[in-house]
This record gives sequence, C-alpha cells and structure tokens, in this order.
Amino acid sequence: MASSPSPSVDDLRLVLTIQRTGSVGSAARELRISQPSASQRLARLERACAVKLFDRDTRGARPTPAGLELARRAEHILGHLDEVYDATRAAATGTRLVVGTFASLAPILFPVLDAELPDVDLEQHVDHGHHLVEKVAEGTMDAAFIAIADQMVLPRGTIARTVGRDELVLFAPADAEPPARGKQPLKNRPIPFSTYDRGADDLRTRLIALGATPRRGVTLATSIAMARRRTHLALIPRSALAAELHPGERLLPAPFHYRLTLSAVTRTTPPTPLTRLLPKLRSALSLTR
Repeated sequence: MASSPSPSVDDLRLVLTIQRTGSVGSAARELRISQPSASQRLARLERACAVKLFDRDTRGARPTPAGLELARRAEHILGHLDEVYDATRAAATGTRLVVGTFASLAPILFPVLDAELPDVDLEQHVDHGHHLVEKVAEGTMDAAFIAIADQMVLPRGTIARTVGRDELVLFAPADAEPPARGKQPLKNRPIPFSTYDRGADDLRTRLIALGATPRRGVTLATSIAMARRRTHLALIPRSALAAELHPGERLLPAPFHYRLTLSAVTRTTPPTPLTRLLPKLRSALSLTR
C-alpha cells in the first residue's frame, strides 16, 4: 500500500487556523482563500490521514482528537519553519545554541551556561526529557540535559555523555530537627521530596518504609520551599542547593543510597562549546564523575 503524501505547509496552516478560529469559513478568510478551496483541501487532508479531523456543522468546526494532535504538530513544525532563516544565519557565525532541560534543572543549569558562554546566543527550552531528546534527534535542538538517558532508548543518531553523578540528600532548614536513630528515622514526619529522574515512586516507597509521610513537590524548588515554610526536612538532589543554602541550613546524608546521572544528549557530533564546558558544569552543579 502506497504511503500518503506528506502534508504541505499550506495544509498545516489551514488545520491550525481552523482549530484557532473554530470555522472553515473564518480560516479561509484569514488565509485569503475561498471557502470551497479550504473545504476541498481539508477533505483531501482527511482522506490522506484516513481519519476525521474536524466535526463540522452550522455552529462551526470543532477538532476531533486526531485534529487536535495534527494541530499540535502543525504548530510545532511551523514554529520551527519560522526560525529557519534566523537559525541559518546564526549557524554561519557559530554563535547560536539551542539547549533544553527539564523544569527543575533550568534555574540551576541555564545561569551557568549563560555565564560561561557569553558570546553565544543561547536559546533555552524547558520540556519533559523524552520530548527534548526527540528535538535533538530531529536536529532542532543542539543539546538536551536530562536525567533519564540511561532509563530510555535513545533515537538513532543521538548519543548521551555523562555530565556527572548526583546524589540525594536531606535538606534541613534552620531549626529543623535532624533524623532520629533506628530503623524508622523519619517516623511520623512529613517529608517533601523531588527527583529529576523516573524514581519518584521508588523514593515514595522508601520514605514510607522509614516512617515518613512523603509529600511530593512538583519541582525541586517547590520541595525546598515547602520544607522552608514548615521547617521540615526535604529529600532532594544535592545539586538543587549546591550554592544557595541560607544561614543555618544544612545538607545531611540521605537515609538510603540513591544516585542520579545527569547526561547531555546531542547528535553524534556534539557542539564543541558545550563539550568543552562539561567539566566546569560538573563542578558548578557539585556533581561527581
């Protein structure tokens, strides 16, 4: 069976405009084409996809789940097309890098990169690790700093370099009681926690076994803020507070051993400025080899 032709840029713009305006007619007017032409193009696209993209009636056009997915991908593709010329000019001078990471690491990583690469136009992105790796694989991102590279199958054409090893510690705000002794050193204590790999469920189980009441923070900064506000201990990666402890605050050994690996995922030929920076980045984040 022959494969369907790829959608054109005009097709993608039509889908995105219908989704935004809620009507084929409104989309046609905005794109300066006739409504019959827009309807024919949409019908042709639905035949190629072999699914219905919009439910249409006298009230307008509402995207089906398939239509929403195509609109999402259209927005992604068209966004990259809008950047093509700027990216091409920047690449000619070697002054532009597109780097992504996850939300918890962004306020720690990007300030270091910005300070160490002052002559580089650093485009910053925040997303989930697997989405960032997909962008590296498709060539729209130069590097993704993630902690799940060793927990996933990387796409062909990408490689992971270990930046450094991190470890979990107990963050103790000023006046927070340290862990007790014995088999349940955290008994009856609410413990905010965060990790930047896929081990959250494992950490919750371990904390419960130690007597704690785990309270997961959506980001590292959230867990730290929760601990500070209620003077609780928090379980977090050491890098999260490598250089930002307030007076009287401490980092204590975690009650169990747990290591994390921060990796830089790039194409097989990585950007030279980033590879040269990895040792300094490891030091700035208090990571070990």
